[in-house]
Amino acid sequence: MDRPPSPVRERGKGGEASEGRTPPQPRSPLSCYPFPVQAPIEREWRTADLEELLIASSRTFALAIPHLPEPTRREVTIAYLLFRVADTFEDATSWPRSSRIEALERFDRLLGSPARQEIEEVSRRWTDEVPCEQPEYRQLLADLPFVLDSFFALAPAAVELIRQHTRRTVRGMAGFVARTTDDGELRLRDVPDLQAYCYTVAGIVGELLTELFLLGQPTLAPAALRLRRHARAFGEGLQLVNILKDSATDATQGRRYLPDSVDRGEVMALARRDLQAASEYVLILQKAGAERGVVAFTALPVRLAHATLDRIEEAGPGSKLTRREVYAILQSMNHALDQNEPAVDLLPAA
Repeated sequence: MDRPPSPVRERGKGGEASEGRTPPQPRSPLSCYPFPVQAPIEREWRTADLEELLIASSRTFALAIPHLPEPTRREVTIAYLLFRVADTFEDATSWPRSSRIEALERFDRLLGSPARQEIEEVSRRWTDEVPCEQPEYRQLLADLPFVLDSFFALAPAAVELIRQHTRRTVRGMAGFVARTTDDGELRLRDVPDLQAYCYTVAGIVGELLTELFLLGQPTLAPAALRLRRHARAFGEGLQLVNILKDSATDATQGRRYLPDSVDRGEVMALARRDLQAASEYVLILQKAGAERGVVAFTALPVRLAHATLDRIEEAGPGSKLTRREVYAILQSMNHALDQNEPAVDLLPAA
């Protein structure tokens, strides 16, 4: 699974863009606010372009998001891209700490009161300045005006939900970046600190997804309390698996998420407990009559996380599922849904 394997964001690992590379260009001239009514073919083109950005910046969720029904699919795609922008600033450990904090704070303001000229100006500057782990992330920064155009064109209720939760994560990230050393290194102190970090970057995403599901499917209202109760663990469990998987690589890049004072087995056990809650979350959705696409979207990353955690226990950090194994898990999930069986398995009680 990729980082994070949740509806959460994935932090892909790769080299920075080569020197001398022509900065990516925005895909198209964009209209000024307020948004004009567009012809159907133009809306179709923009949706396809969002999908292209998603595929370029994600692997796990490029598999999961297409299962979602509209308009939730578009809302979650845009939310993912906005969280990925914030991730890019947080991950830029070779960028000065003050620059990372300033970028997060400015992005926070852009989400609150968009100004076309400012968005275009910071998009050009960030495309040139931010040291990106992958060139695809640089392209996302170049396309930020388009992504924000698409975001503010969503239904007002969806805009407010995504804005509220994204800003919470952005502000939380700025707090963690402020704790980094001059070399960009972040060391988490203990399990509560690790959980606080996972909540900031993934638990909030689980809460956002829950609210978008409830917004898009009023029939889920009777299950709202139970879904909200499990939403945080849903995100945290998926994030913990990624942290365990990528711990060796992260450490070389200044991200020491596993506290030195904590036994790795304790973190593995915490991840198991959270994945159990994540499985319960999926089953609550399924039993409440959520559309198949919503169940599939949540079940796939949970199944992948369980399998990845098993692989880490067997082979250690850095071990991944093969493409064949991912495909088999996807097929197994689809078979379960076809047969109206539980989309995920609950582990035996300890």
